[in-house]
Amino acid sequence: MAKGGLGRGLGVLLKDATAETGSNVDYREIPLNKINPNPNQPRIGFSEEHMQELENSIKKDGLLQPILVRPMGDGYEIIAGERRWQACKRLDTETIPAKILILNDVESQQIALVENLQRDNLNAIEEARGYRRLIDLSGCKQKDLAEALSKSTVFISNAMRLLDLPVEVQDMMIEGFLSAGHGRAILSLSDEEARIKLAKKIVEENLTVRETENIARLYSSQGLERTKRIPSPRSFGIAARKLRKLLQTGVRVKTVRGKNKIEIEFSDENDLERILAAIEDKEVAPPRLIDQQVSNVNWQ
Repeated sequence: MAKGGLGRGLGVLLKDATAETGSNVDYREIPLNKINPNPNQPRIGFSEEHMQELENSIKKDGLLQPILVRPMGDGYEIIAGERRWQACKRLDTETIPAKILILNDVESQQIALVENLQRDNLNAIEEARGYRRLIDLSGCKQKDLAEALSKSTVFISNAMRLLDLPVEVQDMMIEGFLSAGHGRAILSLSDEEARIKLAKKIVEENLTVRETENIARLYSSQGLERTKRIPSPRSFGIAARKLRKLLQTGVRVKTVRGKNKIEIEFSDENDLERILAAIEDKEVAPPRLIDQQVSNVNWQ
């Protein structure tokens, strides 16, 4: 797909993802035991409360939307709708309505991301990672993605800024301890240690967003940030882009507390195995620029 635009993939696939909610969708009933989950599922977890609500809805009204699957081996792999599939399994139903699409790996990931991003119950970090993954997969720009998803460019940009937070702070947001508003306030600090320190203080003292903003200003004015961020070498960005393309996941090359690190994102154990297999299959040796400048690999 061409860089700088949505290309054939995302523009067409957006229509397919939207079609899932239509009332005149052709589908067939597929046995649950013939369906496997998507190892690249964008959503990190399903809350028990939401699962119970979905189960109750299915009991009362049935499954109103089919899931999306693609043929895989002698069965099918979920493209979108894993939560519905999990709920049906918990209800011991034998089959589930599904629309079957013929897609390659990249197209499947695109639809899974779009379908999840069009829903309202993603947490802020899952949403931000979804936007970044779509940009990486499609080679589009933020403004193109914003237009395709009916969002403003500023909205997409602000959402993705949360990925500049330390991974430890991102994890706090995923677990529900911090809101997106907290995250934006923490970003006003430039030092990573100060950001982590403030995040822990928010959780410990149950601070509001307004209180967090006031403390962030105090941190800055009193010089509590130990060091100002030093721009990373251009080679770090080049290395990160090459690794993202090779491993098909988020990768960051950065310096933390005087040590150079590579952070590689993975969603679960299956995704970790996929990444390791990609490295082993290609016999990937650290690129020369990484070998020279990055001394520590941090698997996230």
